[in-house]
Amino acid sequence: MTVFDGPAPPYDELRELIESRLHRVPRFRQRLADVPLQQGRPVWVDDPHFNLRYHLRHAGLPAPGSEEQLKNLAGRVFAHRLDRTKPLWELLLVDGLQDERFALVSKSHHALVDGIEAVDITTVLFDAAPTTPAAAGAPSRWTPRPLPSSAQLLTDALFERVTRPGELVRTARAAVRGPRHLLQVARDGLQAMGALNFAGMRPAPSTPLNVKVGPHRRYTWVDADLAELQRVKASLGGTVNDAVLAVVAGALGRFLRHRGVDTEGLLLRALVPVLVRGEGHGRALGSEVAPMWVSLPVGIEDPVRQHAAIRDATAELDDAQQAVGARTLTEAAGFAPPTIMSQAARLQQRQRFFNLVVTNVPGPQQPLYLLGRRLRALYPVIPLAGRQALGVAVMSYDGRLGFGLLGDYDALADLDTLADMLRRSIADLSDGASVPRRAARGRGATRAAAAQGRAAPRSPAAGGSR
Repeated sequence: MTVFDGPAPPYDELRELIESRLHRVPRFRQRLADVPLQQGRPVWVDDPHFNLRYHLRHAGLPAPGSEEQLKNLAGRVFAHRLDRTKPLWELLLVDGLQDERFALVSKSHHALVDGIEAVDITTVLFDAAPTTPAAAGAPSRWTPRPLPSSAQLLTDALFERVTRPGELVRTARAAVRGPRHLLQVARDGLQAMGALNFAGMRPAPSTPLNVKVGPHRRYTWVDADLAELQRVKASLGGTVNDAVLAVVAGALGRFLRHRGVDTEGLLLRALVPVLVRGEGHGRALGSEVAPMWVSLPVGIEDPVRQHAAIRDATAELDDAQQAVGARTLTEAAGFAPPTIMSQAARLQQRQRFFNLVVTNVPGPQQPLYLLGRRLRALYPVIPLAGRQALGVAVMSYDGRLGFGLLGDYDALADLDTLADMLRRSIADLSDGASVPRRAARGRGATRAAAAQGRAAPRSPAAGGSR
């Protein structure tokens, strides 16, 4: 979700801007077509009935619209399913916000962004400088390709199976039903777990965050100063991503204790997308994104000690080996390499090896504009899955960090309480990092400095060592 300064643009003006730039994201004019007899995966086809007015909606809040009203509206938008008979995205223009602002609530399926270089539709709408409506450009001409017939879909699927070894394997697996198939699935899972190099890997602990998820959602956000967490990095070592994980762990610990949970010694397991080195690139970062398991010591109440535990644990992980093992585990479900923010959404989240997903994506650090209106704030969202009632998505923009918290409506009726605890956790870690470290005096505050010197070079997480 994005919030802008200034009055909302007229609906038709925004529609014309989107229409003029849709050619940059051709997938957003395509829909899924099922292969007959389930002989292949659904394929993308041009939607001959594409109507931009269906995908761009318009809503207004009772003026002056409050942040609470906007959050409630966003929660309802994120709760409903997209129509699979149409391109899988919607964009809601929301006006009536207080202080003369407006918002865009974007909802798109992660399948639309199926490569590290692919982008979401909202990305192509932004400009690096204010522009007048006349500068938006004329709509591009587009003629949809004819829909393939059922016979053609079936023929193409069978040809793919013959010419691609991976599809032959998929065919064989699909044909097998019974005990031998289940045994092989179990064996594959055990092999993948062994590749994780995660000693003693067991199902994640049971918490109030891991319950059956219903159809309704709550959404809220928290703003933070990126420079504040960069100062934590400079003072305590590690990366900005370590600081983000530390404040999330601090907030979750407070929240669980508030719920009456005994957190002593409790380690929540978070799935965090990380950039991994590509083959043949030496120590250079590749263009792949893979999941990494990170333990969050929510039972540690001192924010500096909590940060040190997370920093040291992530520094000890062998990023390449950990990422390969995790990718092996998730690719058993047939997922393709995703973008940074979409990676977590693609994972097989019904496996019980983590409590929640935490994504941290570096965004542009210069102002962006939409039809001359400045983008003021950006709040990402990560969808929920079975028995995971909370998702935490983080993105930086123009010197700020936006934490987007999506929760199950019933399991997290107190989501705003968690948001307040996250704000407190950020302040406490910042205060702890700014306390002068005294060598061999007092309470041994040099532990963090020593640990910083020991930290080995490693691939940055998606949040990066900015």
